[in-house]
Amino acid sequence: MPDLSEIAFDTRAFRRALGNFATGVTVVTAAAEDGRRVGVTANSFNSVSLDPPLVLWSIDKRSSSHEVFEAASHFAVNVLAADQIDTSNNFARPREDRFAEIAFDAGAGGAPVLADCAARFHCEKYQQVDGGDHWIMIGKVVAFDDFGRSPLLYHQGAYSMVLPHTRMTRREEGQLPSSHFQGRLSHNLYYLMTQALRAYQASYQPRQLSTGLRTSEARMLMVLESDAGLDLADLQREVAMPIREIEEAVANLRRKGLVSDDGGRVRLTAKGIDETEGLWSIAQEQQDKVFSQFAPGQIEHFKNVLKGVIQDA
Repeated sequence: MPDLSEIAFDTRAFRRALGNFATGVTVVTAAAEDGRRVGVTANSFNSVSLDPPLVLWSIDKRSSSHEVFEAASHFAVNVLAADQIDTSNNFARPREDRFAEIAFDAGAGGAPVLADCAARFHCEKYQQVDGGDHWIMIGKVVAFDDFGRSPLLYHQGAYSMVLPHTRMTRREEGQLPSSHFQGRLSHNLYYLMTQALRAYQASYQPRQLSTGLRTSEARMLMVLESDAGLDLADLQREVAMPIREIEEAVANLRRKGLVSDDGGRVRLTAKGIDETEGLWSIAQEQQDKVFSQFAPGQIEHFKNVLKGVIQDA
């Protein structure tokens, strides 16, 4: 084994090696007494303690934002969702006002908390520790918001997203369904349809959620894919959701720049069309995977049966 003390330490190689550890992506924010707001993209966020509830992150000592974080009584950690790459880039690059086009509210101590995140932690500054060329900022969590969105990841110098491991989603070889399809259930079409839907969604829905969109938002975009424009009544008929959820989904999609309001009709924007194409790719891949075992004639007959059931309902 070589004498490690004689090997020159390559900081670039060290950074690349660290990049093998996948992390979440956060935007940490704070506000000064004079109203100045700062926000920085950080993947150094981590938990420290449950009792008391402590978290940490680190900031480069050369950062112009540090003086605000040092003086502020609170900071907020905004855990970004998978569809917030633009938000991450916004706070990672030099800009005169990083909050100019960002939706946010004032959290504890005035620290900005961002919309559409996976989670948010409102922190009281607890301790600042010297950590080489960075300051380690430790905060005591005084409140948090858990929105359950799939998080944005950073791995090997690139953005990534969460997908369930194949070993966790694949049914063990030879394992039968819980009911074994015994008795009258094996002839009950409603039961068979619901079980089939559950099996289909088990691997499809996690992939759809990995985009960072809620199920209601993804469904809304896919209904609008023709870009014909639908009003709220049309949307309610097509997506079969309560009007309150539809209005919330439309508001979220409008804020993200994925849809626009054209005289009371909701339409996809150019950005929304790109996002929807990604959703349809996921849907098509899932369909091809599940139905590859059936002949084209069987699939066509199956479609006709489903359409007949829908029309008669």
